[in-house]
Amino acid sequence: MSVVPPITLSTTYKQESPAQFKQFEYSRSGNPSRDCLERCLAALDDAKHGLCFASGLGASTAVISLLSAGDHVLSGDDIYGGTSRFFRNVAARFNISTSFACGVDPEQFCSNLQPNTKIVWMESPTNPLLKVVDIPRIASLIKAYNKDIIFVVDNTFLTPYFQKPLLLGADIAIYSVTKYINGHSDVIMGAVTTNRSDLHERLKYLQNAMGIVPSPFDCYLVMRSLKTLKLRMEQHMKNSLAVGVYLESHPLVEKVMHPGLPSHPQHEIARKVWSGCSGMLSFYIKGGLTEAKEFLKALKVITLAESLGGYESLADHPELMTHASIPEDIRKELGITSNLIRLSIGLESAEDLVKDLEQALRASHTKSTK
Repeated sequence: MSVVPPITLSTTYKQESPAQFKQFEYSRSGNPSRDCLERCLAALDDAKHGLCFASGLGASTAVISLLSAGDHVLSGDDIYGGTSRFFRNVAARFNISTSFACGVDPEQFCSNLQPNTKIVWMESPTNPLLKVVDIPRIASLIKAYNKDIIFVVDNTFLTPYFQKPLLLGADIAIYSVTKYINGHSDVIMGAVTTNRSDLHERLKYLQNAMGIVPSPFDCYLVMRSLKTLKLRMEQHMKNSLAVGVYLESHPLVEKVMHPGLPSHPQHEIARKVWSGCSGMLSFYIKGGLTEAKEFLKALKVITLAESLGGYESLADHPELMTHASIPEDIRKELGITSNLIRLSIGLESAEDLVKDLEQALRASHTKSTK
Protein backbone atom coordinates (compact mmCIF):
# COMPACT_ATOMS: atom_id res chain seq x y z
CA MET A 1 0.00 0.00 0.00
CA SER A 2 1.39 3.41 -0.98
CA VAL A 3 2.20 5.79 1.86
CA VAL A 4 1.50 8.66 -0.55
CA PRO A 5 -1.72 8.23 -2.58
CA PRO A 6 -0.77 7.72 -6.25
CA ILE A 7 -1.78 9.97 -9.12
CA THR A 8 -4.23 8.26 -11.47
CA LEU A 9 -4.12 10.02 -14.84
CA SER A 10 -6.29 7.62 -16.82
CA THR A 11 -9.30 9.30 -18.38
CA THR A 12 -11.28 6.08 -18.79
CA TYR A 13 -11.61 2.64 -17.16
CA LYS A 14 -12.19 -0.84 -18.52
CA GLN A 15 -15.77 -2.10 -18.19
CA GLU A 16 -16.63 -5.72 -17.50
CA SER A 17 -19.60 -5.52 -19.85
CA PRO A 18 -21.53 -2.60 -21.36
CA ALA A 19 -22.46 -0.14 -18.60
CA GLN A 20 -21.09 -2.50 -15.94
CA PHE A 21 -17.95 -1.28 -14.20
CA LYS A 22 -16.43 -1.38 -10.75
CA GLN A 23 -15.96 2.04 -9.11
CA PHE A 24 -14.87 4.31 -11.95
CA GLU A 25 -16.11 4.75 -15.51
CA TYR A 26 -14.82 8.05 -16.89
CA SER A 27 -12.54 10.48 -15.08
CA ARG A 28 -14.92 13.45 -15.25
CA SER A 29 -17.45 11.33 -13.38
CA GLY A 30 -14.97 9.99 -10.85
CA ASN A 31 -11.24 9.56 -10.38
CA PRO A 32 -9.25 7.75 -7.64
CA SER A 33 -7.07 10.80 -6.91
CA ARG A 34 -10.05 13.13 -6.66
CA ASP A 35 -12.03 10.61 -4.63
CA CYS A 36 -9.19 10.39 -2.10
CA LEU A 37 -9.02 14.18 -1.71
CA GLU A 38 -12.80 14.54 -1.43
CA ARG A 39 -12.92 12.00 1.38
CA CYS A 40 -10.05 13.75 3.14
CA LEU A 41 -11.68 17.20 2.94
CA ALA A 42 -14.96 15.77 4.23
CA ALA A 43 -13.14 14.24 7.20
CA LEU A 44 -11.44 17.55 8.02
CA ASP A 45 -14.84 19.28 8.15
CA ASP A 46 -16.51 16.47 10.13
CA ALA A 47 -18.72 16.03 7.07
CA LYS A 48 -20.25 13.01 5.38
CA HIS A 49 -19.48 14.25 1.89
CA GLY A 50 -16.92 16.31 0.00
CA LEU A 51 -16.72 17.36 -3.65
CA CYS A 52 -13.91 19.10 -5.52
CA PHE A 53 -14.26 21.50 -8.44
CA ALA A 54 -12.00 23.17 -10.97
CA SER A 55 -11.91 26.43 -8.96
CA GLY A 56 -13.56 28.19 -6.06
CA LEU A 57 -15.89 29.95 -8.49
CA GLY A 58 -16.55 26.59 -10.12
CA ALA A 59 -17.77 25.34 -6.75
CA SER A 60 -19.91 28.48 -6.40
CA THR A 61 -21.33 27.92 -9.88
CA ALA A 62 -22.38 24.40 -8.94
CA VAL A 63 -24.03 25.52 -5.70
CA ILE A 64 -25.99 28.31 -7.40
CA SER A 65 -26.97 25.83 -10.12
CA LEU A 66 -29.07 24.09 -7.46
CA LEU A 67 -31.52 26.97 -7.97
CA SER A 68 -34.14 27.70 -10.61
CA ALA A 69 -35.27 30.86 -12.35
CA GLY A 70 -37.20 33.05 -9.94
CA ASP A 71 -35.28 31.97 -6.87
CA HIS A 72 -33.58 34.44 -4.54
CA VAL A 73 -30.19 34.47 -2.80
CA LEU A 74 -29.53 36.50 0.34
CA SER A 75 -25.81 37.21 0.55
CA GLY A 76 -23.51 39.01 2.91
CA ASP A 77 -22.52 42.40 1.52
CA ASP A 78 -18.76 42.14 2.03
CA ILE A 79 -17.73 39.13 -0.07
CA TYR A 80 -15.06 38.16 -2.58
CA GLY A 81 -15.32 40.33 -5.69
CA GLY A 82 -15.53 37.34 -8.03
CA THR A 83 -18.49 35.91 -6.10
CA SER A 84 -20.25 39.28 -6.15
CA ARG A 85 -19.62 39.58 -9.89
CA PHE A 86 -21.03 36.09 -10.45
CA PHE A 87 -24.19 36.90 -8.51
CA ARG A 88 -24.71 40.29 -10.14
CA ASN A 89 -23.68 39.62 -13.73
CA VAL A 90 -24.13 35.89 -14.36
CA ALA A 91 -26.76 34.41 -12.04
CA ALA A 92 -28.96 37.47 -12.64
CA ARG A 93 -29.11 36.59 -16.37
CA PHE A 94 -30.87 33.36 -15.40
CA ASN A 95 -33.43 35.26 -13.30
CA ILE A 96 -31.79 34.34 -10.00
CA SER A 97 -31.83 37.50 -7.91
CA THR A 98 -29.47 38.37 -5.07
CA SER A 99 -29.84 40.80 -2.18
CA PHE A 100 -26.78 41.94 -0.24
CA ALA A 101 -26.86 42.86 3.45
CA CYS A 102 -24.43 43.17 6.35
CA GLY A 103 -24.38 40.01 8.47
CA VAL A 104 -22.92 41.49 11.65
CA ASP A 105 -26.42 41.96 13.12
CA PRO A 106 -28.10 38.54 12.59
CA GLU A 107 -31.65 39.77 13.15
CA GLN A 108 -31.25 42.71 10.79
CA PHE A 109 -29.60 40.50 8.19
CA CYS A 110 -32.34 37.87 8.31
CA SER A 111 -35.04 40.53 7.99
CA ASN A 112 -34.03 40.50 4.31
CA LEU A 113 -35.23 36.92 3.81
CA GLN A 114 -37.94 36.63 1.18
CA PRO A 115 -40.58 33.97 0.43
CA ASN A 116 -38.51 32.87 -2.60
CA THR A 117 -35.15 32.86 -0.78
CA LYS A 118 -33.56 29.47 -1.43
CA ILE A 119 -29.92 30.11 -0.46
CA VAL A 120 -28.27 32.28 2.19
CA TRP A 121 -24.61 32.93 1.35
CA MET A 122 -22.18 34.10 4.01
CA GLU A 123 -18.46 34.67 4.42
CA SER A 124 -16.97 34.79 7.91
CA PRO A 125 -14.62 36.51 8.18
CA THR A 126 -15.61 38.66 5.24
CA ASN A 127 -13.43 39.73 2.34
CA PRO A 128 -11.77 42.25 2.50
CA LEU A 129 -13.07 43.98 5.65
CA LEU A 130 -12.72 40.96 7.98
CA LYS A 131 -16.13 41.29 9.62
CA VAL A 132 -17.13 38.31 11.77
CA VAL A 133 -20.56 36.70 11.60
CA ASP A 134 -22.35 34.77 14.35
CA ILE A 135 -23.00 31.71 12.19
CA PRO A 136 -24.95 29.69 14.81
CA ARG A 137 -27.35 32.57 15.41
CA ILE A 138 -27.92 33.20 11.71
CA ALA A 139 -28.43 29.48 11.10
CA SER A 140 -31.07 29.40 13.83
CA LEU A 141 -32.92 32.40 12.38
CA ILE A 142 -32.82 31.02 8.84
CA LYS A 143 -34.24 27.65 9.82
CA ALA A 144 -36.94 29.29 11.94
CA TYR A 145 -37.99 31.29 8.87
CA ASN A 146 -37.85 28.37 6.42
CA LYS A 147 -36.11 25.08 7.16
CA ASP A 148 -35.65 24.39 3.44
CA ILE A 149 -33.33 27.36 2.84
CA ILE A 150 -29.79 26.19 2.12
CA PHE A 151 -27.27 27.99 4.32
CA VAL A 152 -23.86 28.26 2.62
CA VAL A 153 -20.75 29.46 4.48
CA ASP A 154 -17.58 30.33 2.59
CA ASN A 155 -14.88 29.12 4.98
CA THR A 156 -11.90 29.89 2.72
CA PHE A 157 -10.19 32.30 5.13
CA LEU A 158 -10.22 29.94 8.13
CA THR A 159 -10.24 26.40 6.69
CA PRO A 160 -11.68 23.49 8.69
CA TYR A 161 -8.72 23.81 11.04
CA PHE A 162 -10.04 27.00 12.65
CA GLN A 163 -13.79 26.80 11.89
CA LYS A 164 -16.20 24.01 11.00
CA PRO A 165 -19.33 25.66 9.55
CA LEU A 166 -21.34 22.44 9.35
CA LEU A 167 -21.08 21.98 13.10
CA LEU A 168 -22.33 25.57 13.53
CA GLY A 169 -25.52 25.09 11.50
CA ALA A 170 -24.48 25.53 7.86
CA ASP A 171 -25.77 23.12 5.21
CA ILE A 172 -22.77 23.61 2.93
CA ALA A 173 -19.21 24.76 3.57
CA ILE A 174 -17.51 26.09 0.46
CA TYR A 175 -13.81 26.69 -0.19
CA SER A 176 -11.41 28.18 -2.61
CA VAL A 177 -8.91 25.36 -2.14
CA THR A 178 -6.50 27.60 -4.06
CA LYS A 179 -5.95 29.54 -0.86
CA TYR A 180 -5.03 28.15 2.58
CA ILE A 181 -6.05 24.54 2.02
CA ASN A 182 -3.49 24.15 -0.75
CA GLY A 183 -1.30 26.93 0.62
CA HIS A 184 1.48 26.90 -1.98
CA SER A 185 0.10 29.19 -4.75
CA ASP A 186 0.38 26.43 -7.36
CA VAL A 187 -3.16 25.00 -7.65
CA ILE A 188 -6.54 26.44 -8.66
CA MET A 189 -9.36 24.42 -7.09
CA GLY A 190 -12.63 24.66 -5.17
CA ALA A 191 -14.53 22.34 -2.86
CA VAL A 192 -17.76 21.90 -0.93
CA THR A 193 -18.53 19.74 2.08
CA THR A 194 -21.94 18.82 3.45
CA ASN A 195 -23.69 16.41 5.79
CA ARG A 196 -26.82 16.38 3.65
CA SER A 197 -26.87 13.39 1.33
CA ASP A 198 -29.58 14.99 -0.82
CA LEU A 199 -27.40 18.04 -1.52
CA HIS A 200 -24.38 15.84 -2.13
CA GLU A 201 -26.20 13.82 -4.76
CA ARG A 202 -27.45 16.93 -6.53
CA LEU A 203 -24.04 18.60 -6.45
CA LYS A 204 -22.27 15.43 -7.60
CA TYR A 205 -24.64 15.30 -10.55
CA LEU A 206 -23.84 18.94 -11.39
CA GLN A 207 -20.11 18.33 -10.95
CA ASN A 208 -20.30 15.67 -13.66
CA ALA A 209 -22.92 17.29 -15.87
CA MET A 210 -21.17 20.67 -15.92
CA GLY A 211 -17.67 19.20 -16.13
CA ILE A 212 -16.11 21.53 -13.58
CA VAL A 213 -13.61 19.06 -12.14
CA PRO A 214 -9.96 19.42 -11.06
CA SER A 215 -7.12 17.38 -12.54
CA PRO A 216 -5.74 14.29 -10.76
CA PHE A 217 -2.33 15.97 -10.46
CA ASP A 218 -3.85 19.00 -8.74
CA CYS A 219 -5.68 16.67 -6.34
CA TYR A 220 -2.33 15.04 -5.55
CA LEU A 221 -0.77 18.43 -4.84
CA VAL A 222 -3.56 19.41 -2.45
CA MET A 223 -3.27 16.07 -0.64
CA ARG A 224 0.42 16.88 -0.18
CA SER A 225 -0.45 20.32 1.20
CA LEU A 226 -3.01 19.06 3.69
CA LYS A 227 -0.29 17.21 5.57
CA THR A 228 1.09 20.56 6.77
CA LEU A 229 -2.22 22.41 7.21
CA LYS A 230 -1.98 22.53 11.01
CA LEU A 231 1.61 23.78 10.98
CA ARG A 232 0.91 26.39 8.34
CA MET A 233 -2.27 27.77 9.90
CA GLU A 234 -0.68 28.09 13.33
CA GLN A 235 2.25 30.04 11.86
CA HIS A 236 -0.03 32.22 9.70
CA MET A 237 -1.95 33.15 12.84
CA LYS A 238 1.17 33.85 14.89
CA ASN A 239 2.69 36.08 12.20
CA SER A 240 -0.51 37.96 11.39
CA LEU A 241 -1.11 38.80 15.06
CA ALA A 242 2.44 40.15 15.33
CA VAL A 243 1.94 42.26 12.21
CA GLY A 244 -1.49 43.43 13.39
CA VAL A 245 -0.14 44.60 16.75
CA TYR A 246 2.68 46.44 14.97
CA LEU A 247 0.37 48.17 12.49
CA GLU A 248 -2.08 49.25 15.22
CA SER A 249 0.67 51.25 16.89
CA HIS A 250 1.98 52.87 13.72
CA PRO A 251 1.33 56.61 13.23
CA LEU A 252 0.85 56.18 9.45
CA VAL A 253 -1.96 53.62 9.89
CA GLU A 254 -5.54 54.78 10.48
CA LYS A 255 -7.20 51.48 11.40
CA VAL A 256 -6.43 47.76 11.48
CA MET A 257 -9.02 45.00 10.95
CA HIS A 258 -7.87 41.69 12.46
CA PRO A 259 -10.47 39.55 14.28
CA GLY A 260 -7.78 38.16 16.55
CA LEU A 261 -7.06 41.58 18.07
CA PRO A 262 -9.15 42.85 21.01
CA SER A 263 -9.77 46.07 19.07
CA HIS A 264 -11.87 44.25 16.48
CA PRO A 265 -15.60 44.93 17.04
CA GLN A 266 -16.52 41.24 16.68
CA HIS A 267 -13.49 39.89 18.53
CA GLU A 268 -15.62 38.13 21.15
CA ILE A 269 -17.72 36.38 18.49
CA ALA A 270 -14.53 35.18 16.84
CA ARG A 271 -13.30 33.83 20.17
CA LYS A 272 -16.59 32.02 20.70
CA VAL A 273 -16.95 30.48 17.25
CA TRP A 274 -13.39 30.02 15.98
CA SER A 275 -10.44 28.07 17.33
CA GLY A 276 -7.94 30.49 15.78
CA CYS A 277 -7.27 33.11 13.10
CA SER A 278 -5.60 32.90 9.72
CA GLY A 279 -3.05 35.25 8.21
CA MET A 280 -5.60 37.72 6.86
CA LEU A 281 -5.81 41.33 7.96
CA SER A 282 -6.71 44.64 6.34
CA PHE A 283 -5.78 48.19 7.23
CA TYR A 284 -6.33 51.77 6.14
CA ILE A 285 -3.11 53.64 5.44
CA LYS A 286 -3.13 57.36 6.19
CA GLY A 287 -3.62 59.30 2.99
CA GLY A 288 -5.24 58.16 -0.23
CA LEU A 289 -4.49 56.34 -3.46
CA THR A 290 -1.06 57.95 -3.88
CA GLU A 291 0.15 56.82 -0.47
CA ALA A 292 -1.33 53.35 -0.94
CA LYS A 293 0.39 52.91 -4.31
CA GLU A 294 3.73 54.14 -3.00
CA PHE A 295 3.47 51.77 -0.04
CA LEU A 296 2.68 48.79 -2.23
CA LYS A 297 5.45 49.58 -4.72
CA ALA A 298 8.00 49.88 -1.90
CA LEU A 299 7.38 46.42 -0.43
CA LYS A 300 10.31 44.02 -0.81
CA VAL A 301 9.59 40.90 1.26
CA ILE A 302 5.82 41.06 0.79
CA THR A 303 4.68 40.60 -2.83
CA LEU A 304 2.02 42.76 -4.49
CA ALA A 305 -0.30 40.16 -6.03
CA GLU A 306 -3.85 38.88 -6.00
CA SER A 307 -4.92 35.74 -4.13
CA LEU A 308 -4.06 34.79 -0.55
CA GLY A 309 -3.33 31.90 1.75
CA GLY A 310 0.00 30.83 0.31
CA TYR A 311 3.25 30.36 2.21
CA GLU A 312 4.40 33.75 0.93
CA SER A 313 3.07 37.09 2.18
CA LEU A 314 0.95 39.00 -0.33
CA ALA A 315 -0.42 42.54 -0.40
CA ASP A 316 -3.57 43.48 -2.29
CA HIS A 317 -5.29 46.76 -3.14
CA PRO A 318 -8.96 45.65 -3.16
CA GLU A 319 -10.29 48.77 -4.89
CA LEU A 320 -8.07 48.25 -7.95
CA MET A 321 -7.51 44.49 -7.77
CA THR A 322 -9.67 41.78 -6.15
CA HIS A 323 -12.82 43.91 -5.77
CA ALA A 324 -12.54 46.14 -8.84
CA SER A 325 -15.57 44.42 -10.43
CA ILE A 326 -17.86 45.66 -7.64
CA PRO A 327 -19.63 48.90 -8.65
CA GLU A 328 -17.85 51.99 -7.35
CA ASP A 329 -20.77 53.28 -5.29
CA ILE A 330 -21.10 49.93 -3.52
CA ARG A 331 -17.36 49.79 -2.82
CA LYS A 332 -17.51 53.22 -1.19
CA GLU A 333 -20.56 52.26 0.85
CA LEU A 334 -18.79 49.15 2.14
CA GLY A 335 -15.57 50.98 2.94
CA ILE A 336 -13.43 49.57 0.13
CA THR A 337 -11.64 52.86 -0.41
CA SER A 338 -8.41 53.99 -2.04
CA ASN A 339 -6.42 53.70 1.19
CA LEU A 340 -7.57 50.15 2.07
CA ILE A 341 -4.88 47.48 1.88
CA ARG A 342 -5.39 43.76 2.46
CA LEU A 343 -2.52 41.57 3.64
CA SER A 344 -2.19 37.81 3.49
CA ILE A 345 0.59 37.18 5.99
CA GLY A 346 2.73 34.20 5.12
CA LEU A 347 5.29 32.03 6.84
CA GLU A 348 8.33 34.28 6.72
CA SER A 349 10.01 35.66 9.82
CA ALA A 350 7.62 38.06 11.56
CA GLU A 351 10.60 40.34 12.23
CA ASP A 352 11.38 40.52 8.50
CA LEU A 353 7.74 41.29 7.69
CA VAL A 354 7.57 44.11 10.23
CA LYS A 355 10.81 45.61 8.91
CA ASP A 356 9.43 45.47 5.36
CA LEU A 357 6.19 47.15 6.38
CA GLU A 358 8.11 49.82 8.28
CA GLN A 359 10.28 50.82 5.33
CA ALA A 360 7.32 50.73 2.94
CA LEU A 361 5.20 52.92 5.22
CA ARG A 362 8.00 55.44 5.48
CA ALA A 363 8.48 55.39 1.71
CA SER A 364 4.78 55.92 1.08
CA HIS A 365 4.75 59.25 2.83
CA THR A 366 8.25 60.36 1.95
CA LYS A 367 7.50 60.16 -1.77
CA SER A 368 3.95 61.48 -1.50
CA THR A 369 5.14 64.65 0.25
CA LYS A 370 7.87 65.53 -2.28
